[in-house]
Amino acid sequence: MIPVTAALACLFTAAALTGCGAGDGGAEKSAAELLDEANDTMRDLRYVTIEMTNTAGSGKVTMRLRTDLKDRCTAKTTWGDKGSLEQIRIGETDYVRPDETYLENWRGRPVADVRPKQWAKVPADEAQPGDGLAACTWPFASFGKVKKGEATRVGDRETIALHVTDKADKEGTYTFYVATEGEPHLLKTVYKGGGNVTTTSFSAFDEPVDVRPPASAQVLDKADIRADARMSRTPHLPARRTPCRGGRSGP
Repeated sequence: MIPVTAALACLFTAAALTGCGAGDGGAEKSAAELLDEANDTMRDLRYVTIEMTNTAGSGKVTMRLRTDLKDRCTAKTTWGDKGSLEQIRIGETDYVRPDETYLENWRGRPVADVRPKQWAKVPADEAQPGDGLAACTWPFASFGKVKKGEATRVGDRETIALHVTDKADKEGTYTFYVATEGEPHLLKTVYKGGGNVTTTSFSAFDEPVDVRPPASAQVLDKADIRADARMSRTPHLPARRTPCRGGRSGP
């Protein structure tokens, strides 16, 4: 998603924890074994949908990412009542479309000089922390100390909750809900700490994602955006920004 620090990578991606076969709730496997098994399962996926909600104080950020876990994905990030940003990433190119509220709050940035309903075409490697742009990749890696929790349901699937603590984040607590029937998918994570509550859900496992560029008539190239911006930019106050854990921020 959006560039993240190591701590946020743990929050959204780490510890794909899992149960055993259907019905045993992971009783015969250690927490470390469940963790490793789920990491393997999630890394083997070809497609996945990821939905994240982060609340910090009165601020709220939501993100929905549909990805091939390589270099083709679509994303939409919304900063409460501060606007939203749509993104299509294909290889080394981002197509980005802000809504009118986003434009009002992000005036002065290149993408904010795009008109409503237009897409900005920009190099993917120019994405910066705080821009609200997502990466298509999503590392699934073990971290911290894992302890088994209660059996519960997430949607229509039986899961086991696994609780993780990590020395790198002494204030944070992580709970991972892992399927114990069918494939050992990670279905949901919940992080609490530092004034943040972040819930991340995983679904649509291996359902193909059709990612295509927008119609050329709706696209402005970065060079054209910057030229227009030099002609039309007016003074403005700095936009309000709501911090999101790991260096992300919104308008």
